[in-house]
Amino acid sequence: MRYVLDAGAFIALDRGDAVAWRRLAAALVTKEAATTHGGIVGQVWRGRGPREARLARALAAVDVQPLGDALGRAAGVLLGKAKTTDVVDAALVLLARDGDQIVTSDPDDIEHLLACTSIDAGIISV
Repeated sequence: MRYVLDAGAFIALDRGDAVAWRRLAAALVTKEAATTHGGIVGQVWRGRGPREARLARALAAVDVQPLGDALGRAAGVLLGKAKTTDVVDAALVLLARDGDQIVTSDPDDIEHLLACTSIDAGIISV
């Protein structure tokens, strides 16, 4: 099981949310990866230097996948099926594998996208 993190998860980590940090630490201790993609990084990173120290530490612990051509095209196909438009969320859902947990501040949209796939992943709200 991996944690798949959306922007809301990183915002919680940046704000020092103890539950979010325990979840990330538990994943690392048990060798279970946490992952996201570059579009999510773009949603949260503002280049504020030392004021983003917690966010930088969280990002260093997470496997950040590129939002390249293949993932972008697959996200577009998923958006067509779901009749929605948020490519960042669609790409995030497509990073998930069966048994993963998607950590999100937008569980309704993620649940709708997951329902349009064959991925059996859970959702954790932050």
